[in-house]
Amino acid sequence: MSTTSFNPRDSEQRKAKTTGKVRGVIVWSSLLFAVLQSVCTFFAAVDGFRLAIGIGALVVGGVAGSTMHWLHSDMVRVPMVALALAGSLLNLVVLWQVRRLRAAPAAQWRVTSPSPRKIRLERMQFLLSILTLALVGVEEYWHFTWHHHF
Repeated sequence: MSTTSFNPRDSEQRKAKTTGKVRGVIVWSSLLFAVLQSVCTFFAAVDGFRLAIGIGALVVGGVAGSTMHWLHSDMVRVPMVALALAGSLLNLVVLWQVRRLRAAPAAQWRVTSPSPRKIRLERMQFLLSILTLALVGVEEYWHFTWHHHF
């Protein structure tokens, strides 16, 4: 026969562990429900903003017509196109100069190969400059087609 004695202290420890687990479940479940309620509140608030955004878009649409006409006037359009053209051409010249100087025989002793990040940035600058030139060309083509002048 085994001798098992009933120790009240063991019973209290088991009860404390069980109580701790139950409290943990309650705390985590209440946190979960609080998060769910916050998400619900967020979407309810956004639903109210949708109406405001729609009314704002309608008002701006009416005002934007005159603003767009002003922005497309030659007084604004020509300097913006000229700045875009000059900036992209300058960027291409600078990139060409950097590559030319990097490849020069006199610079070979001190030049370290550029990092992959630097190469990516240079390629991105090149592509953005080409894209800017293409957009300026398309804009000027359509402007000439529609308005019969540059």
